[in-house]
Amino acid sequence: MRAVVQRVTRARVEVVSAGSGPAEVVGEIGAGLMVLLGVTHDDTAETAGRLAAKIWNLRILRDEQSAADVGAGVLVVSQFTLYGDARKGRRPTWTAAAPGPVAEPIYDEFCRSLRALGADVAEGVFGADMAVTLTNDGPTTVLLEM
Repeated sequence: MRAVVQRVTRARVEVVSAGSGPAEVVGEIGAGLMVLLGVTHDDTAETAGRLAAKIWNLRILRDEQSAADVGAGVLVVSQFTLYGDARKGRRPTWTAAAPGPVAEPIYDEFCRSLRALGADVAEGVFGADMAVTLTNDGPTTVLLEM
């Protein structure tokens, strides 16, 4: 699993409608952590749980506090493009990303694990066309891999 974790003052995700209708806000937090989550083929529920605990206790908030210390919100958005490979040519390949039927249950387990730890979790919609807006605080961004 790969996660891009950003300390934010606020973040929100909107799902863009299939038609020409307006986008709908499906997840929003104030100060906390924005997590872009990528799943690869060999990830498991155990991997998801370990990464959730790591992020929940990661001391990247102000004054070296973790989200667990202050009860900060966490917005999680699935991001298969974290496993894009653009080393050759101009078109990335996505073969390292797990396909949706494999990745979605692991994404769901990651969110469940965060909630079980006490996190207030907001989510995007797995596989949807989304628009993410955030204000990075610091800026502070960390790449984690399990």
